[in-house]
Amino acid sequence: MSPAPVRVAVTGAAGQIGYALLPRIASGQMFGPDTPVILNLIELPIEAAMSALQGVGMELEDGAYPLLHDLVMTSDLAEGFGDCDWALLVGSKPRGPGMERNDLIKENGPIFVGQGKAINDHAHKSCRVAVVGNPCNTNALIAMHNAPDLPRENFSAMTRLDENRAKAQLSCKAQAFPITAVTNVTIWGNHSATQFPDFENARIQGKPGREAIDDPEWLENGFIKTVQQRGAAIIKARGSSSAFSAASALIDHVVSLTTKTPDGDSHSVAVCSDGSYGVPEGLISSFPILADGAGGYSIRQGLPISDFARAKIDASVAELQAERDVIKELLG
Repeated sequence: MSPAPVRVAVTGAAGQIGYALLPRIASGQMFGPDTPVILNLIELPIEAAMSALQGVGMELEDGAYPLLHDLVMTSDLAEGFGDCDWALLVGSKPRGPGMERNDLIKENGPIFVGQGKAINDHAHKSCRVAVVGNPCNTNALIAMHNAPDLPRENFSAMTRLDENRAKAQLSCKAQAFPITAVTNVTIWGNHSATQFPDFENARIQGKPGREAIDDPEWLENGFIKTVQQRGAAIIKARGSSSAFSAASALIDHVVSLTTKTPDGDSHSVAVCSDGSYGVPEGLISSFPILADGAGGYSIRQGLPISDFARAKIDASVAELQAERDVIKELLG
């Protein structure tokens, strides 16, 4: 007997990430090859966006995906989040010329107030929310506070793209292939240029990062800066932001939250802090996460944090606190 369909709401569905993401959801890569899906696609209530969304819908129909049981296309948040099991908040306003990060936070904040309220009022109370639209940690914080009827642990922000970038850099530097030879890579803190990709607790072919790569200068400077600034480098190279790698990371993000974490490993997810590792309770910060395979997860405990790592984590957490202060009036 086929399981009940999973209803997935996707904002910014006609954007570049949405375009790369939707066929992968419809083909079973996010929820498994035997799980039907219903896609609720949400776009801005403007003619150009809705026209583009209609085209995306046509392509999904033409893909003839056996698992795609229904398709909803709307600009109405009540309809878009109605009865959804997962809400993937991909859409957000990008940073424009001359905009500072705090300007972007103020511009996007009200969007996630509205989405949080709509999820609270119209989605299932068990709905899981994954935020991709930047600044994703703080946008997730806003959405969480505006959906008080949902458990806080149901909200997350995506730092899996940063984890994947870090793994790729470590794999190439150590000539450790395939990339699955690199495990236990944690992104700590904010999805921003302050994030800390933890090479010290990483394992490369089973060896600690500093042992596998005997190049402290590269690890402490070149590696960290490359991961922190990878998004900007891609924009410079291709003229637009990461799309299919972000879509791929979102697939990984959801799969890692819904399937049991392999023994001896963990994955990076920004979740509501419970005070672990000195991160103030209530912030949406990236941690190493262990999923139990039954829908639950926990923050992995007991990882050693060096003085070097502590300073990096604290700097990123301080940025998260500053961002929270910018939008505190949106938290209810």
